[in-house]
Amino acid sequence: MSKKELKNKPLVEAILEIRWNLKGNAPGPQIDPHYKLLLGRLFDRMVSEYPEHEQLPTANIPDEMVGHVIQHRFRVAANSWPLIQVGPGIFTVNSTADYKWTDFRPRVLSAIDKLYDAHPKVDDLKVSNIILRYIDAVDFDYGINNSFEFLRDKLKLNMSLPDNLFENTEVENKPSSFTWQCSFKCKKPKGIINVRFATGRKKDMHAIVWDTTVESAGDDLPEVPKDFEVWFDAAHDITDDWFFKMIEGELERRFSDE
Repeated sequence: MSKKELKNKPLVEAILEIRWNLKGNAPGPQIDPHYKLLLGRLFDRMVSEYPEHEQLPTANIPDEMVGHVIQHRFRVAANSWPLIQVGPGIFTVNSTADYKWTDFRPRVLSAIDKLYDAHPKVDDLKVSNIILRYIDAVDFDYGINNSFEFLRDKLKLNMSLPDNLFENTEVENKPSSFTWQCSFKCKKPKGIINVRFATGRKKDMHAIVWDTTVESAGDDLPEVPKDFEVWFDAAHDITDDWFFKMIEGELERRFSDE
């Protein structure tokens, strides 16, 4: 489980996403033949916990053009989180400022059970990707501070260009924007862990945004739903471990309000 709950956590959003195969071959139309019936059956199972249904504009686009595109949301209350999202071949559980692992974990497990219970022909639900994603952000003034120094000093990430590139030039040795991304093979759970740091915004403020994602696909996929819980716990364990190792020190104290 999570090492600790942070009073001022930098979390923007936590997302669990499952995708499954569509019928048809690219570049031709690809559809989810069970989607319409699944949507109605899913609504029946979600309405007690997520009574606020929201239809997105993408719901008006022809089915063959919206594979793996979210079309409907089920919210706990109007304009509130957490929420469930669904579209042809895609299903997500999303949490934001309300996030706590002790709530998110059972919420996800329950939602996956409902998805499989609602599917009209579950043998056709062939999972192609499982993704656990955490998006975090911290306010940052790019006009005053050097983002590379912040990443080095506060998040243990060494990112720089040689100083002599800027010598005898009119170029300021302080990035106004950046993107850094890297992926690593992971054995538990089997898959890929991807980390990305970039210029961004948090509400109305400039920010440094980092994205930590665990994804399994192809031969790395667990048997779903049977082994999903084991995968989910392992994916959370690695993201949680990396997060606290990166923020150890000043940022952890700031986020803990110490």
